[in-house]
Amino acid sequence: MAIKHNQTIPNNHFRKQWQRRVRCHFDQPGKKVSRRLARRAKAAALAPRPVDKLRPIVRCPTVKYNRRTRLGRGFSIAELKAAGIPKHYARTIGIAVDPRRQNLSEEPLAVNVQRLKEYQSRLIVFPRKSNKPKKGDTPKDQQTAETTQSIRSSFGVDQPVAPGFSEIPKSELPAGVEGGAYRLLRKARSDARLQGIREKRAREKAEEEKAKK
Repeated sequence: MAIKHNQTIPNNHFRKQWQRRVRCHFDQPGKKVSRRLARRAKAAALAPRPVDKLRPIVRCPTVKYNRRTRLGRGFSIAELKAAGIPKHYARTIGIAVDPRRQNLSEEPLAVNVQRLKEYQSRLIVFPRKSNKPKKGDTPKDQQTAETTQSIRSSFGVDQPVAPGFSEIPKSELPAGVEGGAYRLLRKARSDARLQGIREKRAREKAEEEKAKK
């Protein structure tokens, strides 16, 4: 099978016209400049609006990483409803919405609702027509406040230490279980499983000795 991209040439006979099968990305420095210019042009076109959207704070999946928080895909319908923001209006003021997401506990719901209310308090909505402001538009005397190009820089994610966790030196670690924790757990499981059988045997043995007397 012939190779197609910039991979190691295998040890076989497919070596004819190898230049056609190897792709070398020598344009990376130029692409870096192109991406920077594209970001700058996008920010200028969207100004004074930010280039990104407000996203919720969610927990990382799996037991290994669930102590960490990160930015999610979008706010749930319940969070928007609790904050008093219609879901269709939310997208027009820079709030990401994910209708598939569900809230499984009250803690992240309260955190994200507070995040939405704080965003609303700092939000500046310019009217589409300067001579015809609408109900939700920011008053003209408040439209001169400082703006930002990145919502993430203003509403980032802090990584506080999870409650109940603290670092201790290695010398203060608790002593290990004699015989190993695995062996202790297996013994406890075996004792729990065989408890009824052992009690029955002890009872039958006691009855036999009582009958002999």
